[in-house]
Amino acid sequence: MHYCAIKECDIANGIGVRVTLFVSGCRNRCEGCFQPETWSFTYGNEFTEDTQKEIFELLKPSYIRGLTVLGGEPFEPENQKVLLPFLREYKRLFPNKDLWLFTGYRYHDELTVPGVHPNCEYTSDILDLIDVMVDGRFELSLKNLCLKYRGSSNQRIIDMKRTRASESGEVILWDERQASE
Repeated sequence: MHYCAIKECDIANGIGVRVTLFVSGCRNRCEGCFQPETWSFTYGNEFTEDTQKEIFELLKPSYIRGLTVLGGEPFEPENQKVLLPFLREYKRLFPNKDLWLFTGYRYHDELTVPGVHPNCEYTSDILDLIDVMVDGRFELSLKNLCLKYRGSSNQRIIDMKRTRASESGEVILWDERQASE
């Protein structure tokens, strides 16, 4: 897996001050994408053991609320294979910090349906690790600069812990008022 950037003090991609990893590689290729260079799976730098150590070091300060992963597309199967062990280790090392993930894929329509791209052997385990997920492709015709944490109004901010625990299987949207609880 390649990545194009690591932000040390990001306040735009989730609640609080965050460390953000921008992975490379995306088949969605949304019109109006804010960083189309990340569509290439080889853009940027290779994600190595040293990269992982660097991110974990950046996450240590108490003022860092959590980790955000976006791209590119984290749920491309090639990226999932590398992200799963990294995210497991993140959760082990930082159990009190949260994980936000942005994806162009829809939760029920693509990520949880066997045999549908990008669902693969890593997907369910990654979904279990995420606290908050923004899903849905960026739609240029629905672009809205007033939205928090989203680029277009079709995208949802999902409370993944509550959604995954829901017996009905319904998507439970994240409520910012709960963020301080």
